[in-house]
Amino acid sequence: MARAGSRVHEQRRLCEMRSFLLRLVRGLAIGAIVVALMIFGFATRLQRALLFHPDAAPTNEAIAARVPGLERWWHDSDEGPVEAWFIPGDGVSAESPGPLVIYAHGNAEVIDPLPLWLTHYRRMGVSVLLPEYRGYGRSAGTPSERAIREDLVAFHDRAIARPDVDRSRVVLHGVSLGGGAVAQLARERSPAAIILQSTFTSVSEVAWELYRAPAFLISDPFDTIRSLRGTRAPVLLFHGRHDTVIPFAHGQRLQRALPGSVLVACDAGHNDLPPVDLDYWGEIRAFLERHDVLR
Repeated sequence: MARAGSRVHEQRRLCEMRSFLLRLVRGLAIGAIVVALMIFGFATRLQRALLFHPDAAPTNEAIAARVPGLERWWHDSDEGPVEAWFIPGDGVSAESPGPLVIYAHGNAEVIDPLPLWLTHYRRMGVSVLLPEYRGYGRSAGTPSERAIREDLVAFHDRAIARPDVDRSRVVLHGVSLGGGAVAQLARERSPAAIILQSTFTSVSEVAWELYRAPAFLISDPFDTIRSLRGTRAPVLLFHGRHDTVIPFAHGQRLQRALPGSVLVACDAGHNDLPPVDLDYWGEIRAFLERHDVLR
């Protein structure tokens, strides 16, 4: 009887030990998950603080009143209203619809000054759509890859529903971060042509090159190559040989990854492109004529 009681006591002790170890392992696992989530959350906030600079450029909505035909649009996103400006191209109408360019700006800009710079498109008879990013300018919300993609799709679909826009001649033009943004749109819709200026292969690659940050910490990878792989649209690339923000090698890798793409190598850095000796708008016009966007 004493021996049997001893065995029962030993079994109870082993069960209690096993239960304690299971609770310990479960607690450590939960703690590790919590710590990992905290690290990932911090990394996400840090990455977005480095990638997006919504307060870097001043707004000046008075410019809108000086641009002929400019319409101010608002999209009701899940974080509040997001703005875009639509400018009709010269001579377009329901009877004579024309091409559309969707122009996405860089990470420290807003749409306000862009109508003046993009007058060249309007004079070509190309309507211009300037979507803002969430958190930039007068737009609500927080910028992210998902948010930008969703808003661009919404604005794109609204624009091509217009009778004065030829939906078969939509051009995507992105600068720096905007290149990654329009590549996201190209995943969801089929443009007639794409122009990328000073654009990265992916944010993940830039983060690794500059900070040795591993890809799994990047919540907004903006993978331009993956997004455009398989696209049937012709691609024109502009990149500065002296770019220290997005090195010229990114433009070269984009060209290699996108068969048939054309890379215009410029004697410029990141923020001074196009240089004065480049016929920038002539290159764009020739590209659009070559691919039947301008007729």
